[in-house]
Amino acid sequence: MADIPTAPGSARRPPELRETTVVSAQYGVAHRLADLWGTRDLLVHLTRTDIRVKYKNSVLGLLWSTIAPLVQLVVFFFVFSVVLKNGIPDYVIYLFAGLIVWNFFQGSTLTSTAIIVERAGIVKKVSFPREILPLSAVGAQIIYFVMQAVAFVIIFVALGQAPQWDLLWLLVISMAALVVVSAAFGILLSAINVKLRDTRHLIEIVMQVWFWATPIVYIYEKSISPKLHDWHIAWLYLANPITPIVLTFQRVLYPHTTVRLTTTPHTLINVVPTWSVGTFALVNLGIIVAGVVAFGVAVAIFGRLEGNFAEEL
Repeated sequence: MADIPTAPGSARRPPELRETTVVSAQYGVAHRLADLWGTRDLLVHLTRTDIRVKYKNSVLGLLWSTIAPLVQLVVFFFVFSVVLKNGIPDYVIYLFAGLIVWNFFQGSTLTSTAIIVERAGIVKKVSFPREILPLSAVGAQIIYFVMQAVAFVIIFVALGQAPQWDLLWLLVISMAALVVVSAAFGILLSAINVKLRDTRHLIEIVMQVWFWATPIVYIYEKSISPKLHDWHIAWLYLANPITPIVLTFQRVLYPHTTVRLTTTPHTLINVVPTWSVGTFALVNLGIIVAGVVAFGVAVAIFGRLEGNFAEEL
């Protein structure tokens, strides 16, 4: 192909020094999703590889994915139940119901954000749908979630408690919402972090704030809800997609629907008072729909940025 003439007086740059911007916009979202589905076996393989690499040469191996959250659980339990004496019965169950959700979301988001940069070698050398990399991070978190769920069962047995068996179906919907939201965040942030490397460090700070903006260690109905309703901004707090998911897990897994925390009559401590079981289901289904839309947008943005990965990496 003949060289494109340059403007008079401009220096002709050697081909190897010319800057090129490559954008893979020719593939739409539907095409990219089809590619992801067609390479689902690769997704499974990368998920297994992520887990093996993380715990390579480790004596306890996958058990570390349970030990670390349990230590976190003990610390929060000691601070809020022993030191601050919040008076919540079986607080360890209430706390773990929120932590198990948060650990999944935080682990998926932080790992996905950095994964394209960390896997720069294969990104530059091998052709495959790059979205699989952040999705593999989410897949690994599913395995860690299962391990933590086993620990949760042991805690239930040790305390002689049980979840609300007739509501376990709610957890399936809520877990689907959690996976979709985490995947959407992971794909979007992984692409942005290639261009803006400060994204990874910013997200670490955001996660610290986000944790305390979610009713995990404190009680929504007792600590937050009254103030939010007085200020008429309860909708803003609940707009956090992780909050309804945490509340759903607490509603299903925490054995006490009502307890007496003060001298006042029984107070709901783990549900939004006006939410029925059907409301919980509808809210989680709404999060799934919003998450699917966000996932599509994330894939589209990823596709726009992917063409320059090789240059940026």
